[in-house]
Amino acid sequence: MNILAVLVIFQPFVDLAEAIIKFFAETVGLSWGWSIVALTLTVRLFTLPLSLTGIRSMRRMQLVAPELKALQAKYKDDRERQQREMLALYKRHGVNPLASCFPFLLQIPFFIAVYSLLRGDAFAADVNESGSAVNFLFVPDILVPPEGAVKWVLIVLFISTTVLTFLYTTATTQTTTGPQRYIFLALPLLFAPIIASQPAGLAVYWITTNIWSLGQQVVVQRIMPMPTAPSPEQVAAARPPPKPPRKKKKRK
Repeated sequence: MNILAVLVIFQPFVDLAEAIIKFFAETVGLSWGWSIVALTLTVRLFTLPLSLTGIRSMRRMQLVAPELKALQAKYKDDRERQQREMLALYKRHGVNPLASCFPFLLQIPFFIAVYSLLRGDAFAADVNESGSAVNFLFVPDILVPPEGAVKWVLIVLFISTTVLTFLYTTATTQTTTGPQRYIFLALPLLFAPIIASQPAGLAVYWITTNIWSLGQQVVVQRIMPMPTAPSPEQVAAARPPPKPPRKKKKRK
């Protein structure tokens, strides 16, 4: 797939993001920086039902983890049987292993859309012709890469909000341990220079979505506490009864 095909696929998201940003900037009267924040909140609010579904599924996955490990150990030499038993386990407990990925995957096209808009000449011309402010808080211009102290402040905010969100999420769900934990903690350090080299509005978008994610986890933890693990009796009762052995036909 070439770059042109990728741009065609994401063009509807680019057009939608541009329409939302311009609505907040030209109709509501926000500055262009605050309009990017408003776009971020709109996207996260739209994906909130999927996010809550993913959180519930992830928590159920955590509860069935001991039983899942037992199945993997029991059928380690029979991959086909192992997959069947795992799917049956997910079905009994209402677990969708991919549910927690959907909200994140849906945000990727909008991130690419904001990146495309901020680097596009047409959008920059519209922003400059509008006469509205292009600054945002301490960021002098959202259309150009940050420099000096502003650059380092954005880097610190990007890394800190990303790490805090990850640490709080893993602490409340008890997921991603061992080497994976260190890999996820190192990712913000790798992405920070890339974000800092792009138009500052992109960092504003990413930091805003990180703050939303952190706040969402705090609120969800308060109103939707982690469910208790089922007792061994409940687990046994949830399992389907074993099939009776087939009777051998007697030969005449």
